[in-house]
Amino acid sequence: MVRSWAITGLLALVSSFASVSQADTILESASFGHNGRISSDKRLIPGWQLSGRGHVPEKMSDRIILTPPHTGNKRGSLWAEQPLAETEWTVDFDFRANGEERGSGNLQIWYVKEGRTKVSTSSIYTVGPFDGFALAIDMHGGRGGTIRGFLNDGTKDYKNANVDSLAFGHCDYAYRNLGRLSLIQIKQSKSTFEVLVDKRRCFVTDKATGNSFGVTAASADTPDSFEVFKFAVSVPDKAGVGSQSYRSYENQQVPPKRPNTNGNQQQQQQPNAGNSDIDTRLSDLQNRFQTLVSSSERLLSEIQALSKKSDERHRDISSQLTPNRDHAKNMEQRMQRIETMLESIQKDVKNKDLQNQFKKLQDSLKNSHSGMMEHLQSTSHQLLSSTPRMGLFIFLIVAIQLALAASYIIYKRRRANMPKKFL
Repeated sequence: MVRSWAITGLLALVSSFASVSQADTILESASFGHNGRISSDKRLIPGWQLSGRGHVPEKMSDRIILTPPHTGNKRGSLWAEQPLAETEWTVDFDFRANGEERGSGNLQIWYVKEGRTKVSTSSIYTVGPFDGFALAIDMHGGRGGTIRGFLNDGTKDYKNANVDSLAFGHCDYAYRNLGRLSLIQIKQSKSTFEVLVDKRRCFVTDKATGNSFGVTAASADTPDSFEVFKFAVSVPDKAGVGSQSYRSYENQQVPPKRPNTNGNQQQQQQPNAGNSDIDTRLSDLQNRFQTLVSSSERLLSEIQALSKKSDERHRDISSQLTPNRDHAKNMEQRMQRIETMLESIQKDVKNKDLQNQFKKLQDSLKNSHSGMMEHLQSTSHQLLSSTPRMGLFIFLIVAIQLALAASYIIYKRRRANMPKKFL
């Protein structure tokens, strides 16, 4: 009796744990990065198509760089090849944005129809009519970063419209240069459509329409580098392992009726069925724990890699700061020597012997100045005395003019006294 109660309690505990730990199913065809790797060969992303304008987006083992950190005016896009047929789903999107102090790029998550042909590499500001939902992440409004939601039924041309007035929900989020990844979750249930940022609700609305997922990024003159680390699409596990095990256990608890002669055999078979069900559940729990352990190991390895990068960056910064410190130390030593020299000069000035030397120097300068002035005066007097007198020069000019006038008068008189000839 005690054993049957213990088995029943253990089964109830395992059943409740299985129902609580039941997780959604990841759609491998529409997801990447959920297992820690984007692409095994850094060339193809299974189920996705990558394209760009002005450059080729870079594929790495753990991320996709849609826009580079250098040279602006670049575009990158990533679109799922197959549309999503599920009506309830959840998207886990991890990204990072780095750039200069005043970056002006934008990042969009799309859930639209015919996204590869109608949206391609466009942003929310350059896209034409689209049918579905768009989540825009940019520096709109100068508030350090915003996340806004847009809905369109295919009739509104966003390229020729006032995009800022078309958002139906938004929240502020400073996403640039955080030094960590940012998590965006988009959840669609039977009745609601919800957006969460770092596990906090941003906005919620009615159910959105669309069937294809995509991500686009654009950078302006001041570039922003947008890096995508994970895009995981999961759907509810409607036929989970836990519920199946629980139903099988109920079926085993109600075996077909048999004659009373085999009552003892039925009592023996029920514990055996319960034990087999316990083994199944324990095996399932063991698999789940192994999954958690592997995820923890992967997380630990990522933390170690981040710690290694942080140490390397610290060493680089320290190596860069060491020459500056030496230069500052040398400058401080020079300033100290200059201060010492000034103090010694002040002490010497206060010394009487030095004051007497300054006085003698001043007297010698005065004597030199007076001797130079006297020499200049005597030299100028000699120059003035050696020049010819101006009166003599004037007298000579007047005498020449008088001689000329006298000669002219004599000439006239002689001509007048000459005999005149008459014809």
